[in-house]
Amino acid sequence: MGEVIALPAEHLALLQADAREAVEAAKRLQDWIEAAVALRYEQRAIGARAAAGKDTGTVRFQDGAVEVAVELPKRVEWDGRRLAALAEQIRAGGEDPAEYIETALRVSERAYAAWPERIRQAFEPARTVRTGRAVYRLTICSERELRDGGYAPDGATREAR
Repeated sequence: MGEVIALPAEHLALLQADAREAVEAAKRLQDWIEAAVALRYEQRAIGARAAAGKDTGTVRFQDGAVEVAVELPKRVEWDGRRLAALAEQIRAGGEDPAEYIETALRVSERAYAAWPERIRQAFEPARTVRTGRAVYRLTICSERELRDGGYAPDGATREAR
């Protein structure tokens, strides 16, 4: 570090530029590889998610000695105007809207899932569910993990065969 500090300012500027370019190149390479991984596994992830009966969340499957974990986050958005109107309806009905709606006119997804069906149905038009960007994690499994995990070399489980 002392040697770098002692360099002329022009050299520091060049080193800094080189470092930034290296980071940008690495980021481009990472994006390219992530895109290839997503193209390779997207359909299998969709199938695994459908088989599990879920639209979002994490699914796992094997591709040879590699376990592929695909996380698709859920992004829920609520329509503020509709929530405000619902708050007024709840208040007019003699209930406290704060029991259902947060002050910032957002609805907790956990609370929404726990509500009675009639309340959820009333809020449904104000709710939009979007997915985030899928995240793929590849893990090379050991022979023992493959054997003990019940996976065949082609990625199918022994039970599926």
